[in-house]
Amino acid sequence: MTECIQDRLAFSSAPGRREIVAEFSGGTISSDAGGLLLQETDAKMDLLSRFSRCFFDGRNPILIEHSVEQMVRQRVYALALGYEDLNDHDQLRQDPLLGLMAGKADPGTEPLAGKSTLNRMELGAGMPSRYKKISFWRDSVDQLLVDVFLEAHPVAPEEIVLDIDTTDLALHGQQEGRFYHGHYGHYCYLPLYIFCGDHVLCARLRPSSIGPAVGSKKEVDRIVRQIRLRWPEVRIVVRGDSGFCADELMTWCEQNRVGYVLGMARNRRLERLIAGALLEAKQQFESTQQPARVFVEFEHETLSGSWSRKRRVVAKAEHIDGKSNPRFIVTSVDAESWEKRKLYEELYCARGDMENRIKEQFVLFADRVSASTMRANQLRIYLSVIAYTLMSGLRRLGLQGTALAMAQVGTIRLRLLKIGALVRVTVRKVWVRMANSYPRQALFAQVVQQLRQ
Repeated sequence: MTECIQDRLAFSSAPGRREIVAEFSGGTISSDAGGLLLQETDAKMDLLSRFSRCFFDGRNPILIEHSVEQMVRQRVYALALGYEDLNDHDQLRQDPLLGLMAGKADPGTEPLAGKSTLNRMELGAGMPSRYKKISFWRDSVDQLLVDVFLEAHPVAPEEIVLDIDTTDLALHGQQEGRFYHGHYGHYCYLPLYIFCGDHVLCARLRPSSIGPAVGSKKEVDRIVRQIRLRWPEVRIVVRGDSGFCADELMTWCEQNRVGYVLGMARNRRLERLIAGALLEAKQQFESTQQPARVFVEFEHETLSGSWSRKRRVVAKAEHIDGKSNPRFIVTSVDAESWEKRKLYEELYCARGDMENRIKEQFVLFADRVSASTMRANQLRIYLSVIAYTLMSGLRRLGLQGTALAMAQVGTIRLRLLKIGALVRVTVRKVWVRMANSYPRQALFAQVVQQLRQ
């Protein structure tokens, strides 16, 4: 008998007047065949198995159908492939390719964890309870992020720069720690991120009722100690905007052989100190009609006593678009190593690249903080950070020397991971037959080769 399919979709006729009919009956087809590259990257980095060991599983082993490692792999791979919500996993649990990547022994018939099971893992409290028996150790995840950074360098660098910044994660419910932030204009969290180049070293969820610098010394101290256990002689510089211009952080850096380059909020007193330079920049602008910059530096201390000592301040007296645009930074870096213009334009301004790294966290759905507790939302940020670390590893290990070597994770996902493929599971093999029309076959093969070197 003729099979009746309710989900048959009719489209406009083709030029040859053939009727176009579409239906979801093509068989076991995946749209994420490029995810195999992520699996190959993880095999080289040993990332997800170590991340799964940061969890405590209090369930009865006899009754477990989905291990913590399998659920972690399922969740992280799905984030990297563009599936942000747990609801997606009710369909994804039947995907044999994702099952293969998650570590299922029989991906053809053995389903993955559903949204409810994954939700119980994510909502686990600090101490396992009757219904939520899976929890995680925050300190272990923090240590893992720094370990991955250290392992990426076969030789200790002479100097590293730690970029520190915050961002806002909008809240639309009654989550724990909910607070209205006047600068951003909505209820939000204010997580603290620390990066070194492309590597994320810290992702700490915090309420927005505190200032940016609150808790930053503790996180920098932890990271610096772990780095110096491996690289005792490396020079370290902390770089951030004016939100981190706090005496507590600067004093700690001075006492622990850590340099800093931090923005300073401008005020009338600082502007008076560079009045001559601002006038000079204005005169240059009026004569050339081009933006003009004049750099000056001086020793500075606060009148309120909020600073414990005098410090070197570099000022940019700029005149642009018919108005003054002064900027200030405070630093412990000496003038012999970094003269004032070079310090501002090459060292301090380079921190703008961190904004791109933070944006990549949003591409991997770090802003999905809809759980009721801050601990559960911290875990969701960790899952996004691990997905980013995996994608960054693919970029670093597999895409070197290719056209996508500097691509952001969203571009990598679109061009290299979202590949249609027919999946066929046999007794000895899993066949993944990718689309003949995929335009980047040579690049895909090159990435596989580089990951296996």
